[in-house]
This record gives sequence, structure tokens and C-alpha cells, in this order.
Amino acid sequence: MTERRVLPFGSWPSPITIDMAVSSQVAFREPRLFGSDVYWTEGRPAEKGRQVIVRWNSRDGAVDVNPPPFNARTMIHEYGGGWYTVDPATDKAYFSNLPDGRIYVVAGGGAPEPLTEQRDVRFGDLAFDAPRNRLVCIREDHTSISHDGALQPDGRIAEPRNELVAVDAGSGAVTVLASGYDFYSSPVVSPDGTRLAWLAWRHPNMPWDESELWVASLDADGCPANERLVAGGHDVSIVQPEWAPDGSLVFVSDESGWWNLYRWSGSGDAALAPMQAEFAGPQWVFGMRWYGIAPDGTIYAAAGGEDGASGVWAIPVDAPAHRLELPDARVESLQAGDGLLLYIGGSWRDPRAVVLYDLTTGSRTVLRTQFELEVDQAYLAQPEEIEFPTTHDQTAYALYYAPTNPDYVGPADERPPLVVMIHGGPTSSATTALQMETNSFTSRGFAVVDVNYRGSTGHGRAYMRLLDGQWGVYDVDDCIAAAQFLAARTDVDAQRLAIRGGSAGGYTTLAALVFHDVFAAGASQFGVGDLEALARFTHKFESRYLDRIVAPYPEGVELYRERSPIYHVERLSRPVIVLQGVDDMVVPIAQAEQIVDALRRQHIPYAYIAFEGEGHGFRQAANMRRALEAELSFYAQVFGFALADDFEPVKVEFLAE
Repeated sequence: MTERRVLPFGSWPSPITIDMAVSSQVAFREPRLFGSDVYWTEGRPAEKGRQVIVRWNSRDGAVDVNPPPFNARTMIHEYGGGWYTVDPATDKAYFSNLPDGRIYVVAGGGAPEPLTEQRDVRFGDLAFDAPRNRLVCIREDHTSISHDGALQPDGRIAEPRNELVAVDAGSGAVTVLASGYDFYSSPVVSPDGTRLAWLAWRHPNMPWDESELWVASLDADGCPANERLVAGGHDVSIVQPEWAPDGSLVFVSDESGWWNLYRWSGSGDAALAPMQAEFAGPQWVFGMRWYGIAPDGTIYAAAGGEDGASGVWAIPVDAPAHRLELPDARVESLQAGDGLLLYIGGSWRDPRAVVLYDLTTGSRTVLRTQFELEVDQAYLAQPEEIEFPTTHDQTAYALYYAPTNPDYVGPADERPPLVVMIHGGPTSSATTALQMETNSFTSRGFAVVDVNYRGSTGHGRAYMRLLDGQWGVYDVDDCIAAAQFLAARTDVDAQRLAIRGGSAGGYTTLAALVFHDVFAAGASQFGVGDLEALARFTHKFESRYLDRIVAPYPEGVELYRERSPIYHVERLSRPVIVLQGVDDMVVPIAQAEQIVDALRRQHIPYAYIAFEGEGHGFRQAANMRRALEAELSFYAQVFGFALADDFEPVKVEFLAE
């Protein structure tokens, strides 16, 4: 065995290149079974983030459905999702096209043709209603919004109208099926075409706070009749309704404190395999799926949870639930067919892949891999799940990744710098899936901790609710507690703690740097600096989000300002790198530039890059590459070591002073 060389932490040469980290960002979403064909979507950084529908069958292999320049994305709710569906009888695919917001239809390798007219509307959550040759979906109508800058009485921007609609697959004519709620999602038509189920919720709730499950019969014209609220309501979140072959309605509810499966058969609902496990997650985008129902009625569901409940469960109609032993440690977006499971699989050391699994033979067919792992798995850091004490005598959670490189070791008298990573949301969670960006740090000699602070999902509703009224406090406290826990354990250098995050994670980063002095440096990607501006000017989906996790607005305006880094920039004293999309509509570039102006005025070391053509989140490979290069270069300069890489360093202003 070759003896490991001693080099300072952070300066280790790594075979995990920046290009590898970027190429691994191909995003698989929405795998679906339509007849004998498998479909999924891919977000491709190499094509400037273009979203591509892919069809696979044993005859043709994997084929792109929408050719360039068509981009199968939608900006409904700004985050999109549910951007395609298929008519299995004709193999026609229907999708929302990002540049113009219209629904297009494409079949047989031909050119996509527009179905809907050109209007200021957005479509999402597309589902095909075969008996009526139509789509049922959600429409977000912006046509009635004034563009003269007028605000609502509470000081917020005017909002579009959301409706549940049907789109005729021949003419493109649109019929409104339900309206009056602020939000709709998840429309599903029963197998016999006689009933329609959907979710709805109102401000100030997010769908994971409170939502309602409605069922209606469909009349001769295909319109809902005899609407009935069957589940959800006060402080209960409903997710993913699906019709079972026997005509019952399966859904996920967190009324027990955990997102568990239930069945409604017309007179009340019954829990299916109750346990302390999450069979769903926060519905940030349309089209999310956590379980599938096979033709024989067996439910196959992916769960994350406590007390050993994680894994894939089979829940037959007339037999006890049991856990399956699948070859993939992580299973996402699970769908079920006749003897088959379709899912996105992987682990901390295996790239995500679209997998078709044969339940009879146990064979695993990989239809597409996110990327080819070109390095030995010995360079990949294994996550350690840690629990640690935090403020108010509570416990928080995180995933810790130690520096990992079989060729190098740090000096015996040196501890590695720590990068504290913060997921977005904030209602979301860190993942144990392989993250090449994380490994680009650990293989160079950084330690990384990915924090599931109070308010994160995956630990039950009560843990998620701990962030109510505490955003900017508990999330920051838990990031500090994680770093101090690891420093006390002597895993990391307490003097070289960095914190990084994007969007909501960027807000936590800025708040930690402004209101505390624990971290020596930070990186904010499109981070929120002004909570009041976010409450007033963000898009409809999130426009009341802060009412729960900060305070009702405008009544709580003083608290908004108290917790907004932008109002306390004079307290910034640590180096910061700010990375921002010029076209960001969620966190406008003005917020980033206010932070940068404050750093400049106070001669605090900083770096700033604004990326043209990027919105809220970077999707173009060149920009993703430069953002990661710049961040690594920034840490190396601030912490005083030399990177082994030879990419262009970022300019850090005032560092020499």
C-alpha cells in the first residue's frame, strides 16, 4: 500500500474535478410508466438547464421526446413541476414549454405542436383524462395582474389566479373545473373516469402546513359535481392522492404526526401500515411521487423515518406490510407496474439512476445514470448521521462528512476547516444521496456538515413545526451547534469554520455572519437578505410562507426587520462570497448588491459574481462550474492555504488589508 502523503487540509490534489461535480448535476425527475414505455425528465446543465422528456422501451432504448430548443419546464409557482403527461393509447406526450408557457403535443418523433393559445398563463401538474381525451391540470393565470406596479392594501404585489382546469387534447379549449382556493394540485381521474380527486389549500398555509383532499363525481360534460371534502383541513397536510384499482382512494396524511398512508373507500379513511416514518415530503413542486399502486392493488412506498422504518415497503390489500430488500440504498420517486418498480435509485457512493426493478426475478435494469463515476469510490466521503444538543435543551440532526482521500492526510497537529452546508426551503432536508459537490470539498481536505436544523423534514411534523416563528433563530443556532459539536469532538478546526447556503440557506448563512461571530467566512448563493421584501414581493406560492415561520405580515414588520441581515449590515465583520443570478425573481439581485455594498463600505474582504441568464438557482454548466471554483478559491485565500487546482482564482477585495 502506498503511504499517504502529508499535506495541509484543503490543499490536497483531488481526482474529483469541478467538471465532474457540475456534470453530476443532471436532475432526474418524474419517472412514469405509461403502458410498456417508461418516461422521465432530465434537467441538463450542459444544455443550459434545458428540461428534456426521455422515453425508454426495450425496442428503442432511451429517446429524447422534446427536441431543442423546446424546454419541458413550467414556472407555475416559480418552481414548476408536473410538466408533462402521456396518452398511452397514442404515445402522444403533452408538455409545458418554458419560453412561452404553452402546452405542446408531440408524437412519433415529430415536431412539437402548440395546443394552447399564447396568453400570460402557466400550466403544471398535467394528467391525462383518457375517456374525455383531455388534460386535467393546474393553471396559474397572470392575465388579470396589473403591470403598473400597483400593490395590494397589505403592501404585497398582486397575485395570479390559480384554478383546476381541463384542456381539450384536440382543440386546446380550456374549461375551469374548480376555483376559489388560492392553490390547487394533484388532480387524478379515477380509472373508470367517473370521479376526480384533487388537493387545495389557502393562504397563509403552505401545502405541508394544511391542505384538503376533495373528491367529486364527473357529470356528462366532465365537470365536477357533488364535491366532497374527504380528508385534511385544520393542521393536516395531505399529499399524493391516487386511485386504486378497486376504486378506493389512497393518499398520504400527517394527521398522526408522520406522513403515513391512508385509504378512503367512501365512508371515512383507514391508516395503512402506521409507523414513525415519512412516506412523503414537502410538496415544493408539482408532480412529486413517493409511492405507486400495482395492478393487483399492492402499494409500494418509499419511506424515511426513525426506529428502522426507512426503506421500501410493500402494502398488499389483504396482507401485512413488509419491507423489500432492494439493491439501492436510496429510492426516490417510486412508481409501480405489473411486477415492476420504477424509481430513481442510488446511495452515498452510487450516482442516481433511473431503475426498472423486476419484482419476480430481482433483476435491476439501469435505464440512465446521472453521470459516470470516473473515480474510485475510496475518494467518496461516507455520511455519518449525528445528533447534537442545541438551544432550549433540544436536539438537532446533521450529516457529517470527514475529509476523505486515500492519497493524502493532514498534519498531525492540524484539524481540517469545516464547511457547514444549509439546505434550501427552509422546509426541506439534507440527503444521503451521492453529492459530488460535497465530495469536491472532502476530497480536497475539507470537512463538511449538512445540517437538518429544527424545521427540516424527515423527523416528523413536530420537528418540522419547531421552526414556527423561529426562522433566522433556530436554523442559525443549529448550524452553530453542529459546528461547535464537531469542534469539541476535535474533528474540525474551530478557527476555520465556514458556512454556505443558497436561497433560504443563503439567508441562514447571512444571518449567522451578521448576528454571530462563530464563523470565519461564508458563501451566500442567491440568499435572502431582506425578509420584508421577500414577504411583499415574492411570488404567490411563498407570499405567506413567512407568516408562520417568522410572524404575520404586516403586523410583525418590526420582527422582520430585526431578523433581516440587510438592516444590520454594519455588524458584518467576516469575509463573504456572494453569488447571484441576474434574473432571479425570488430573491432579486438588489438584495445581493446591498450586502456587497455594505462589505465594500466597511472594507471587509468579499468576492461577488453576478451570473447573466440565471434565475433562482444556477442551471447552466459554465456558471455552475465558475461558482464552485470561485467558492473553493475564496476559502483557500481566506484560510491561507494553496489549492492544488489551477483554475482562475476569484478576486477577493480587501483581503490584503
